[in-house]
Amino acid sequence: MTSQIPLLVAQASDFDSGVKKMAQISARLAYVLMCATLSWGVLIATGWAQKLTGREGLKNGHMVLASLAIAFGALHAFAFSLLRDGNLGFIRLVLPFVEGGFFRHALGIVGLELMAAIAIFASVRHKVFYRKWLRFHQTAYIAVALTVVHSWFGAIANGNLSITWLGGLTVLVPTATLALARFLPPEMLTKIGMLEPEPGNQGDGDAMDVSVNNEKCHRYGTCQAEAPDVFQLIEDNRLTYNRRPPEEHFAQARAAARACPMRAIDIKERVR
Repeated sequence: MTSQIPLLVAQASDFDSGVKKMAQISARLAYVLMCATLSWGVLIATGWAQKLTGREGLKNGHMVLASLAIAFGALHAFAFSLLRDGNLGFIRLVLPFVEGGFFRHALGIVGLELMAAIAIFASVRHKVFYRKWLRFHQTAYIAVALTVVHSWFGAIANGNLSITWLGGLTVLVPTATLALARFLPPEMLTKIGMLEPEPGNQGDGDAMDVSVNNEKCHRYGTCQAEAPDVFQLIEDNRLTYNRRPPEEHFAQARAAARACPMRAIDIKERVR
């Protein structure tokens, strides 16, 4: 009997080693897919995806990437519940900041659960007021930040920092750059070459006419995110907009026209 104990210990050690390897692989895949999801979401929200690919919308790619990122993140978390010599039970994997848990684990738990909640809420987007959905969807930036910090702390604790430095930074830098560019004013983006100057008589007219092609418009709500004083999606998913906005809203309307992934917004400026 005593001779079997070392064998059982060795088997348990081999099993845990395999589970940890699975957790590492799934974590790295989730990290890359998470960054790709955020980057693709920014490209769609700003209209840059249509400019890069020549195709309209491409919204489904964002949802597929998000689904894969959440799936691999959940697999990464679930792997720890299989460890035979670990102390991470189901409760600690679901509830953050429980007694005995690590702070880095809590960051990952909150980030993953927030992403899952955003995905679930996105599936019922048409049943809630758009502005509420948009505000909640934007917490994805917070979820990504929490998960990135969790990943780096985990790499430090597990002695994998060199791999994270090489691969993690390679993926994170363009992701952070795009996320930052998402919130920069259009004038600054034009100066640094990320946006082309508006053709025509921009800035010359004191009146603006706004129209929307209803056949092209898919009610994504990007226009409302860019110009809430001009465009609004109301509760029955109809788009309302100010056809002749005041001059102080001209910049918002131009930004909305640039960001529309379906290129459904037409703007004409004129002199009264």
